[in-house]
Amino acid sequence: MSVEALFNPRSIALVGATDKSGWSVSTLLNLRTHGFSGPVHLVNPRGGVVHGSPAFRSLTEIPSPVDLAYVMVPTAAVLGVLKEGAKLGIGCYVVLTAGFGEAGAEGARLEAEIAGFARENGLTILGPNGNGYINAAADVTPYGLPIPEPLLRGSVGVVLQSGALASSVLGFAQARNVGVSLLTSMGNESVVTVTDVVDYLVDDPATRVIALFLETIRNPAEFSRVARRALEAGKPIVALKIGRSRLASHTAQAHTGALVGDDDVIDAAMRQLGVIRVRSLEDLIITSGLLAATGPLPGRRVGVVTPSGGASEIIADRAEDEGLELPPFAAATVEKLAGIVPSFGTVQNPLDVTGYVLVDRTLLGRALETVTADPGIDLVMLLSEPPRVAPADPAPVLAMYEASARRIAESPVPVVVVSNVLTDVTEFGRQVQRETGFPYVMGGIEHGLTALGAAVRWSEAHRRALTGGGPAGRAAVTGASGGAFGGTPEGAHGVWAEHRAAALLAAAGLPVVPSETAADEAAAVAAAERFGYPVVLKAAAEGLGHKSDIGGVRLGLSGPEEVRQAYREVVAAARAHAPDAGVLVQPQRGGGIELLAGVVRDPAWGLTLAVGLGGVWVEVLRDAALRVLPVDAGEVRRALSELRGAALLDGARGTEPADLDAVADVVAGIAAFAESLGDDLESLEINPLLVTGSRVEALDALITWRPPPS
Repeated sequence: MSVEALFNPRSIALVGATDKSGWSVSTLLNLRTHGFSGPVHLVNPRGGVVHGSPAFRSLTEIPSPVDLAYVMVPTAAVLGVLKEGAKLGIGCYVVLTAGFGEAGAEGARLEAEIAGFARENGLTILGPNGNGYINAAADVTPYGLPIPEPLLRGSVGVVLQSGALASSVLGFAQARNVGVSLLTSMGNESVVTVTDVVDYLVDDPATRVIALFLETIRNPAEFSRVARRALEAGKPIVALKIGRSRLASHTAQAHTGALVGDDDVIDAAMRQLGVIRVRSLEDLIITSGLLAATGPLPGRRVGVVTPSGGASEIIADRAEDEGLELPPFAAATVEKLAGIVPSFGTVQNPLDVTGYVLVDRTLLGRALETVTADPGIDLVMLLSEPPRVAPADPAPVLAMYEASARRIAESPVPVVVVSNVLTDVTEFGRQVQRETGFPYVMGGIEHGLTALGAAVRWSEAHRRALTGGGPAGRAAVTGASGGAFGGTPEGAHGVWAEHRAAALLAAAGLPVVPSETAADEAAAVAAAERFGYPVVLKAAAEGLGHKSDIGGVRLGLSGPEEVRQAYREVVAAARAHAPDAGVLVQPQRGGGIELLAGVVRDPAWGLTLAVGLGGVWVEVLRDAALRVLPVDAGEVRRALSELRGAALLDGARGTEPADLDAVADVVAGIAAFAESLGDDLESLEINPLLVTGSRVEALDALITWRPPPS
């Protein structure tokens, strides 16, 4: 839905305007004091004088066209206002009124009624139960709460699924000198949704960064679409998504289900889409402010210039947390800095120019100029901040900050500025920034490093999107016959244990350890001798999931007598749970690294891949990375690099390193195969997926199908 007209009206009617309502008073005051130049009509069923001006008794009485109706009437009267407005050709509405879906069944019925009427008549409605919006870029402010002064105009678009937090967000943005282009309080989203507004902001020339406060993601497919648009357009989305829940199992059979929780899937989806997820309102604004000031950053090699040794150590610790690199300065840089920094200082990265800055006011600036020229640095962090208190003669202060601003503007690499701690930028500080061009200052080392790490990761995702390295399309899985495998197989219901699941994987051309079923001891021995000793015996039965839990696995069998004994033990253990259980014989595999590759269906986001360290300890170690499908091999490689145990794949302690390209290709093939199985798939798990150098082989598999609709 296009919301261009909603956010850019030339005339506004306040319907339900009354001196008794603080919302009414604030909305009119906001429009009158923040630059709206069009007519504002007041509508009250009694007419008379409202807020010191004549009021019309209805929309129909207004003699000129109305582009936007701001509706503040009682709940039961809202639909009547919409019907009257639709007849008059009014297409856009902000409904402040509450008492709809958030208030129970009757309210939900009324909300459905107005949403249906809006769809039938092509109306654009923001709300209900929302405070409206502040289009600071266009001086349009139909917003029902007082707007903190001054309203700073800038390039951060803010979309909130919370009306009550809007004033706090505005206040904190002001405190950090971050200007907004648009702020929208969404309300119940009965018609206009978060994704509609994000779509608008992606195309809005006044907006460089989109900041979201999300209680829920109502439509994951639409969210994914607009997030990809934003990433490709170079407009970062920074999101504070609340409602983290405990990990929940989507299927009792697969280990994967225990690894995939609702919030973990949202985390994975946002990471893939290039959405920066933050954990606080402070990080939401500080990160947005940074990216609005810098745009994409060229790399993660950071040079640090500070006047504090203690701050240097804090920055070094936090940079490591965020995956930022602080490389040694080049020899030429060290030589030049040695002639700038006092003899009692140490030339290294991070660079502490020492407290001598209080004696030599040019010291910090000269050091900054030298570090920005270092060929091994992608960007520079400068520890500084605007002055807080105006001196009797501000001219020297302004001159000093103007010189710093000039150096920063002329730097060959981006320079980001961070203060020691999170404090408000004062009115004098804003004046200095405004008059000298001194750049945006991130509030505090903690939040500043969080923001910088996020900005660097977003910049890498943006570059991948531009070069075609984003999420892959749905790939066909080629079976052994050379044709594309796809569709739900016959008899797809319940749990398919290893003997059926592995056969399905093998038919699709995926690497699976050879196996044979054995109906008796003699058949088991014959199969073992065909494979060659040692071998493995496993219980095989429909619906039998974790075989080792019931004593249904025997490893390292080295001769016929051991196979016969193992056959009797496995069958006895398995038939206590499944009367028709048989035995599966496989060659023993040794060495290598055991991984898990599983796909489970999330109720909101669909099929989700978990890849991590596998074997019997998977739920204890819980070392897995998640991705929402589809994925390509490049995305799988990035997922593998996120594992705490990633060093094992590199050949830790003299072990053979894994061929990560081969692993990524196989896991991407498993994911594509899972997608090809259709909507009946609940989960598919390979555990372990054994990796030995370039050989990647599934040693066990489990498939769970969704129950048919009742």
